[in-house]
Amino acid sequence: MSPRYRNGANQAGTVIAIVADIMALILGLWILMYLLDANPGNDFVQFVHDAARWLAGWSHDLFTFDEAWARVVAGYGLAAVVYLFVGHAIAGRLHRQH
Repeated sequence: MSPRYRNGANQAGTVIAIVADIMALILGLWILMYLLDANPGNDFVQFVHDAARWLAGWSHDLFTFDEAWARVVAGYGLAAVVYLFVGHAIAGRLHRQH
């Protein structure tokens, strides 16, 4: 590991960025599964849906578009963008401290 990532603040920033990426990945995966009409009876699809629903609990019904696909893309997509933005902003700030 390079010296740049050896101190605690940089390690914490890296972990925060990775967690934000994983959260956004789960939300993006659910959007993709929804748009491709994935089988809701499949255990993996159900797991991703449950995780995405929990992560986007604050935003999944925020918009009231007539089309269901637009509500899913906007609500879950907003959560993914917020997690990426906030997570990487915090990580960048921690990386700049040292």
